[in-house]
Amino acid sequence: MTDFVHPGLLFILGALPIPILKGSVRKAYVLLIPTLAILAVLTMHPGGYGAARFIGQQIMIAKVDKLSVLFATVFSIMALIGTVYALHLTHAGQHVAAFVYVGSALGVVFAGDYLTLFLFWEGMTFASAYLVFAQRSEQALRAGFRYLMVHITGSVALLGGIILHGFATGSVLFGPIEDGLGFATCLILAGFLLNAAVPPLNAWLTDAYPEATVTGAVFMSAFTTKTAVYVLARAFPGTDLLVWLGTVMALYGVIYAVLENDCRRLLAYHIVSQVGYMVAGIGIGTEMAVNGAVSHAFAHILYKALLFMGAGAVIHVTGRRKLTELGGLYKTMPVTLALYMVGALAISAFPFFSGFVTKSMVVAAAGQDHRALVVLALTMASSGTFLHTGLKLPYYMFFGTDQGLEAREPPRNMLIAMGMAAVLCIAIGVFPQTLYALLPHPVDFDPYTGIHITESLGVLMFTALGFVIFLRALDPENTISIDTDWFYRMGARRFMWLAENPLARYEKAVSDVSETAALPFLHGMARAGLRIDLRGVDALVNAVARAILRSGGALRRLQSGVVTHYALAMIAGVIAAIAVFAVAWR
Repeated sequence: MTDFVHPGLLFILGALPIPILKGSVRKAYVLLIPTLAILAVLTMHPGGYGAARFIGQQIMIAKVDKLSVLFATVFSIMALIGTVYALHLTHAGQHVAAFVYVGSALGVVFAGDYLTLFLFWEGMTFASAYLVFAQRSEQALRAGFRYLMVHITGSVALLGGIILHGFATGSVLFGPIEDGLGFATCLILAGFLLNAAVPPLNAWLTDAYPEATVTGAVFMSAFTTKTAVYVLARAFPGTDLLVWLGTVMALYGVIYAVLENDCRRLLAYHIVSQVGYMVAGIGIGTEMAVNGAVSHAFAHILYKALLFMGAGAVIHVTGRRKLTELGGLYKTMPVTLALYMVGALAISAFPFFSGFVTKSMVVAAAGQDHRALVVLALTMASSGTFLHTGLKLPYYMFFGTDQGLEAREPPRNMLIAMGMAAVLCIAIGVFPQTLYALLPHPVDFDPYTGIHITESLGVLMFTALGFVIFLRALDPENTISIDTDWFYRMGARRFMWLAENPLARYEKAVSDVSETAALPFLHGMARAGLRIDLRGVDALVNAVARAILRSGGALRRLQSGVVTHYALAMIAGVIAAIAVFAVAWR
């Protein structure tokens, strides 16, 4: 019996036949692959697989333990849900890209060495970029190129760190880094933090995700940042810097969500905020904190995908994505509204929904570690999440001013996928021990205490009261918020201006001088050189050659064949040599 079948390779190799399959056969096939992946994850055994030596280094294709199985489980489940959501697609390209994307994410999760990790890390970048390009709008093309530019930059930093780390330690096996934040370690950490969308390295997410296809954005919301959370949990648990970076993230995303009018961009900022809880938990590093971080990643993948599916359904039906252009859809899309609200309550950490049993573990771990400021900041961020994702977005999207849009429920496969995610969000909230049993450390935490429920409901109800009172102040405006992407957007524009104006004019001036002065002079020198060569050098060489030929002819005539003649010539030569020597001596 095989102990290990790599689920990542199931997806990557399974993507190859998709373009040649059609209709119902393709639909059945794309559902079969994630189902097989789930079975592979559930039946695998802990241990290392695929150990070998490459360029003198020990590599391990797959390492299976509780942490990798946890992420592989939710990744495979999410792949199935996302595939159901995308069943209506007629073009194979997005299915292929999504499968390669998921397979690469699973490759990172099981990677036992940095070389394997880096290979799959790059696969994620290029496969996910296609999901942006597939939208085929001008904005999507620009966002896709910026996405690639940023991620390739991060990959270069990661690769540089891996090489330096390998030279310093003599090993590229992937595991906890305990030698402090040296230069190599900082490069690796920077590569991981970029994929985690830690400010100021976050703008690629809120720039690209809203421009992706409706189905592509669902996949993107689930894998890239959570894969980064996994590698941080594997390599940097207990790194104090992450506590403060994560806390800033949690507040940063919420603050920027206030300014947003684009529904998917608003949700993208809440990815930044929610990943902040995970990064902070990993930084705290205690068993409860790490358990809270990775369990929250598990829950977040499902409820954030549900939110993106709800927003995507609205975009699919109406073609609109700005809150100022939406409203009144509760009449024609009640099922979508109900399913969206399950995700909204889960992300807001309402009791009996998934976020309540995971997010609270991170906050409780911060309290146990005597980090009062972190607890306060994370609680404020939770309130802001409910304000915008749970109240503002559904109010202006489904209620608010009726824009008279002709809408209907999305295709049945979209609703089924949303229903699958909604059921899991509720199941995790009601039966948290099922999730807790998968966590890497033993769990000693009960989310359903009277104090915790009362505190959480108090914060949420106070937030709801504030929303009602300040509703007019929260009205979305048709504006564009500026984030840290401004720097590379403006930097690229300045570079292009520099290349197209001063540098181009300088190049033209140099060309003009060359054509009007330098080239004629060089041509004249070349012609003069040619004349000297023909009339001087060649003439001298030819004269010498002719003289040699004449001397040779004379010598042939002197060769008479008579010995007495040769003897006289030798005597004459000796007399001449004596005469020359006598003159020279004198």
